[in-house]
Amino acid sequence: MEEPNEKLYYKIGEVSKMLNVNASTLRFWEQEIDFIKPTKNKKGDRFYTRKDLEIIKTVHYLTKEKGYTLQGVKEALKSSFTKETEKTQIINTLKQLKTFLLGIKEQLG
Repeated sequence: MEEPNEKLYYKIGEVSKMLNVNASTLRFWEQEIDFIKPTKNKKGDRFYTRKDLEIIKTVHYLTKEKGYTLQGVKEALKSSFTKETEKTQIINTLKQLKTFLLGIKEQLG
């Protein structure tokens, strides 16, 4: 079931803002990482699916937080794509939970 704030497709600007990276970085990752394949319309605008978004979040996590090179990301994704994606999802869920709990803490004290 689709969550109210979840969309089927995301524009490159939306993804860029979500991850706080430039659109050019996303286009570069698309060229370098075979797993990222956004849909393009006749005009050339990119539309990312949730699957694309999860892959991009994984690439972002590995490059920005773990310090992987793009070659390292490619190897990690090829060897254990599911494992890395699950790790990223768990980490993102934990970060959201932390933010939620800190918000409650502020309200209480």
